[in-house]
Amino acid sequence: MAEATARIPATAVAAGGIVGGYAIARWTKKRPLGGAALAAAGAVAAYEWHRTGGTKAAAGLSAAYLAAFAGAHPLARKVGAWPAVFTVAGGVAAASWAVTRRAGA
Repeated sequence: MAEATARIPATAVAAGGIVGGYAIARWTKKRPLGGAALAAAGAVAAYEWHRTGGTKAAAGLSAAYLAAFAGAHPLARKVGAWPAVFTVAGGVAAASWAVTRRAGA
């Protein structure tokens, strides 16, 4: 009997990676640990983006993921850390959904 495996959408993995990476870095006070979580989630999301949308989608969304991480820092100076993290995570999730929604259908 074949075992069914549940897939977590790349949209959720990417948004969770940004939020979780920040949370881990903040609460453990170990930025490299948060960076490792961010990178691991990014790698999983990139794999799924490639699987569902192809190379161009994976490359573009991976670039957006990295840009969101980088963009959260200056945004945090204006709106605060958590609002910035949630804003960029939402942006990456929206971009991921928009790019891959037809491929997954």
